[in-house]
Amino acid sequence: MTINEETTEAPEYAAVRETTEGPVYHVSGGDWEEVLGDAQHDDRMVINMGPQHPSTHGVLRLVLELEGETVTQLRAVVGYLHTGIEKSTEFRTWTQGVTFVTRADYLAPLSNEMCYCLGVEKLLGIQAPPRAEILRVLLLELNRITSHLVFIATGGMDLGATTAMTLGFREREEAMHLLEYLTGLRMNHAFIRPGGLAQDMPEDWKEKVLEFCKIMDKRLPLYDKMFTGQPIWRNRLKDVGVLPLDACLELGITGPVLRAAGLPWDLRKTEPYSRYDEFEFDVPTSTDADSWARYLLRLEEIHQSLRIMKQVVKMAEPGPVMVEDKKIAWPAQLSIGSDGMGNSLGHVKKIMGQSMESLIHHFKLVTEGFHVPPGQVYTAIESPRGEIAAHLVSDGGTRPLRVHLREPSFVNMQAMPAMAEGGLVADLVVVIASIDPVLGGVDR
Repeated sequence: MTINEETTEAPEYAAVRETTEGPVYHVSGGDWEEVLGDAQHDDRMVINMGPQHPSTHGVLRLVLELEGETVTQLRAVVGYLHTGIEKSTEFRTWTQGVTFVTRADYLAPLSNEMCYCLGVEKLLGIQAPPRAEILRVLLLELNRITSHLVFIATGGMDLGATTAMTLGFREREEAMHLLEYLTGLRMNHAFIRPGGLAQDMPEDWKEKVLEFCKIMDKRLPLYDKMFTGQPIWRNRLKDVGVLPLDACLELGITGPVLRAAGLPWDLRKTEPYSRYDEFEFDVPTSTDADSWARYLLRLEEIHQSLRIMKQVVKMAEPGPVMVEDKKIAWPAQLSIGSDGMGNSLGHVKKIMGQSMESLIHHFKLVTEGFHVPPGQVYTAIESPRGEIAAHLVSDGGTRPLRVHLREPSFVNMQAMPAMAEGGLVADLVVVIASIDPVLGGVDR
């Protein structure tokens, strides 16, 4: 191939750059094997894995230094999904902030809402009614199941097991249908509000929940048959991405990654909230500290979440799902009209035609919001990925002065170099999947 009149053939390689660590090759085309064969033992390549790589799901970039197929150095580059959620909440009322934080970790939106609302309630000095607390537990555990199913589905897909993807998303659809039936939305629900819930559950919610639990109890054994007992699946995960307990503690790792290293740290047990101390459930742990243990642990957590959901059906008692204080409760007296939307025509007729005071109060509550006493608070709960917390600062106004989320995906990703360096590139895919990061939370 001629490049120009003075050059009759293309260079053997794209380019070579000398560094303090040796020559760095920029390789392209079909000369990969030739370059590897010519490279000296101490030569290393720096390549990008992502953000367009399928295993990083288009939103995470990993800068890898490779010696052959071995990862010698890993640097994670984030920010490709940055949304400015935390900053945006400063320009909305406290209640409107729920619609922003729910979009951070988009696979566990209800966990985002829960920690935020617990913080607002702590600043206000209020507590959600007992029925609202128990129904919050139902939603959180259902959301935990959907999140772990995505872990199995996408993790299997990254390893080439398309059956894992089809099975995982099949069961997740069952859970998403139930979430939509209970809250009105599949994702980004904004259903948990400061003071309680947006509205009560449908009349037949107990039957729907038990039906879902029955379906899951029937289908979950298939996962043990298809994956737990599958030699290829086990060999790809076993002894890969090992992170011992001392490393987890030094890096601040929480959630399944920490419990897979042997520490039964689960905020639902260690620092109960929303009546979790009234439920009977186990916190699965392992001492293997590898990707295989994390898979087994999350699968067992699905069983425990189903166990909790069945208890919610028995424990839920009648009562309000929002605090009685009309200066805080929003939306006020929400009910569904014949068109399937709220508010009901009866409530609209009352505030529009019978009580000017009600109309004024409703207007100011929606547009201006309620005042929150000055102060700051930190509230943490157990999300599917670990400890998620909200640090809220109020100056006494109707809008937050500062909102910061302690996002478990962001913290847990610190462990990626420790898990991957020294291993193969193929095992790096397993490491990413076993951490189960959600970049919406990382880049919030």
